[in-house]
Amino acid sequence: MAANAQIIKTQVGIVGGGPAGLLLSHLLAKSGVENIVVESRDHDTITHTHRAGILEAGSVKLLTDTGVDGRVLTEGDEHAGIDLRFNGESHPLDFRDLVDATVTLYAQNEVFVDLAAARKRDGGDVRYESAVTEVFDLETETPKFRFTDKDGAAFEVHCDILVGADGSRSFCRRAVPGTQDYKTEYPFAWFGILTEAPKSAPELIYANSPHGFALISQRSETVQRMYFQCSPDEDVNQWSDDRIWTELQKRVHGPDGFELKTGPIFDKTVLGFRSFVREPLSHGRMFLVGDAGHTVPPTGAKGLNLALADVKVLFEAIDSFYSTKDDALLQGYSDLALKRVWKAQNFSYWMTSMLHTSPNADAFTLKRALGELETVTSSRYGQQYLAESYTGWPHS
Repeated sequence: MAANAQIIKTQVGIVGGGPAGLLLSHLLAKSGVENIVVESRDHDTITHTHRAGILEAGSVKLLTDTGVDGRVLTEGDEHAGIDLRFNGESHPLDFRDLVDATVTLYAQNEVFVDLAAARKRDGGDVRYESAVTEVFDLETETPKFRFTDKDGAAFEVHCDILVGADGSRSFCRRAVPGTQDYKTEYPFAWFGILTEAPKSAPELIYANSPHGFALISQRSETVQRMYFQCSPDEDVNQWSDDRIWTELQKRVHGPDGFELKTGPIFDKTVLGFRSFVREPLSHGRMFLVGDAGHTVPPTGAKGLNLALADVKVLFEAIDSFYSTKDDALLQGYSDLALKRVWKAQNFSYWMTSMLHTSPNADAFTLKRALGELETVTSSRYGQQYLAESYTGWPHS
């Protein structure tokens, strides 16, 4: 034990206080399972970190049915389809007609705000501004981790189950050697903006153009989120508002005369692209959820939804462990979660390759992608596959 470290004993120790960690803490508490959450960032930083968020219907139901504040229903923006735009023409997909489902635009930081409020309301033990320095004894029945809080006080957590929910740079994941990592890098990124402007279209527009991909999304009636494909090393400071709007308009231009509604841009960022999966999502008594175990490109809107689906599967396994003393579901967590992860990886890769223009793509590759878009939009079965994958598969 570290000198002068205060020992905390609990049933489940959760490293990471983003949406995944907080949702797991919330579900466990409702089931009477003691837990602690340790998060390196402060509450305000997470609250004001702008992140996109398209929630599957299953994710919305998981949040609202378990007693999290219902702002997602009152402030979220429900969408019943998307437009695939190519050759300068829009092709609407009606999710309700195709698969009887919708999605809801609700930013990831807003999901965090709701979950953080629920944990505070219910007296949850959530330690912000606390840095984890070591995880150990993972193969024992009492895994442990150490952390230091914002005042410099040292703590050592002893638990039955340790959960790594600490994001794509996961300390927990990196602490475990000898496992299999699958990954691929993409030769492009997204240049994302937030703008004070009215909606340009009622549904999200995914555009394939000779100039590269663009996504015209929404945030509210007065604030919109948009992206265009760029180089991974793009410098946002080199892009004026006028230059950005010219680039976006170029990528949605077509004979129908579609015009974006513009306004002041108040946030610019470059979002990198990669696919990553750690197998297995467990090591001894430690379990990984969300970005700690896998990341996907944002094209398929799967990242946050996968994290919440992981949490549901892991919660049910932990709840079973404490109610029956049988660890069969815990042992099966990784295999069950990974089935959904790989389906999402396939869908995200497919959407990305179909809509983006690789810097080294030849004429055949470009025309083939257009042929694929034509195949999808001209076939009800093709549209249904995209709609089913986009709106989400049933939670296990």
